[in-house]
Amino acid sequence: MGQAIISVWRRFTTGETRSLGVQARLIALACLVVDVVGFLVVTPHLAIGLRVVTVAGIVLVDAALSLPARYSAQLAVAHCLAAVGLALVLRNVPGADWNLAGGLIAAYRVGAWLKRRSSVASLVALALGVVVGTWLVTHSAVSTLLTPMENALIPWLVGRYTSSRRGFIEELRHNRELEVRDARAETERAANRLQTSIARDLHDVIAHHISAIGVHAGAVRLKLSAQPECADQDIIDSLSAVETSSRAAMVELRRLLDLLHGRPQLSANQPGLHNLNELFNGVRRSGLAIRFQADGTPPGLPDSIDTALYRVAQEMLTNAQRHGDGTPVDVRLVFAADVVTLSARNSIGRKPASEMSIGRGLAGIRSRVGLYGGSFTCGPIDDNTWETSVSIGTTPEEAPCQYAS
Repeated sequence: MGQAIISVWRRFTTGETRSLGVQARLIALACLVVDVVGFLVVTPHLAIGLRVVTVAGIVLVDAALSLPARYSAQLAVAHCLAAVGLALVLRNVPGADWNLAGGLIAAYRVGAWLKRRSSVASLVALALGVVVGTWLVTHSAVSTLLTPMENALIPWLVGRYTSSRRGFIEELRHNRELEVRDARAETERAANRLQTSIARDLHDVIAHHISAIGVHAGAVRLKLSAQPECADQDIIDSLSAVETSSRAAMVELRRLLDLLHGRPQLSANQPGLHNLNELFNGVRRSGLAIRFQADGTPPGLPDSIDTALYRVAQEMLTNAQRHGDGTPVDVRLVFAADVVTLSARNSIGRKPASEMSIGRGLAGIRSRVGLYGGSFTCGPIDDNTWETSVSIGTTPEEAPCQYAS
């Protein structure tokens, strides 16, 4: 029996059955047991018929405590009548306690759940019932004055305090939600201002210089082409590569500016693995040879991963141009069942392999790949060869991409 009671109590306090309906039923049951047992103990000599009718009335008003809160006013009236009726039954029983535990709960409910006017009216009804009952049983002015305070006013005040506290907590929660919403909006505005500032600087500074590079390279190439006797074909090819690279850089910059200005639809055509041929041709025109190998069947890659792999390849080749010795770069693209791997190997020209370190470009690759839960490795595989490799898991969502060959 004790274990069963403990089990029920744990379920009630840990929230497994914690709802207003369940709590109300448990409270009603407890009041019913206390009031019925208390009445039967102090009235062993009353007529059986009177005891049965009284117990039925107690059971009725206490069981009604399990009703929803909207019935609190009706419950107050019912307990007012029950208090008077019980006092009439017990007025000739010496030392009998006629106050019902359910009356305390009824007073608390009208204080906690009803609006001000309804709550005060219900309190008056309960207090009136207690006053009449007290006078019928005790005929004491002091008891008639104090008992309504004890059995009606104090529980009602506790209920009002609970209601006010609940409203205060709700107000605090609402204010906190407003503060969080305002802070989030301010953060978004600050981010938009920062994006606009970055876009303005990119346009005013970088775009200007890149355009100037392309214009000057084109002008020199045209002058050299107009003087065949002074022209060097390698120089002309290099200038042509500079023009091509500057135009490509301007296209990429416009896409980036569109994103920063909040216009992603204008930059939807992001480069991907299908643009590797263009990337390789541009690098080859600068004088760096590329050996490319693709293995496996290309799956359908999401646009974001497709673009990320293109950017990684771009950074790998940039690093090979800056730190390599000019010998061919080996680029390999491997498609497996659920992962795609891109790697590049180049000879180290300027520094020994032991002195190479991870710069911003490699850190950028690590960050980009990390966004998709991929893996990144880089470092020397011998004293003269550097390898950079990334692997990204993918799920086919779109049409299979086309890669360079």
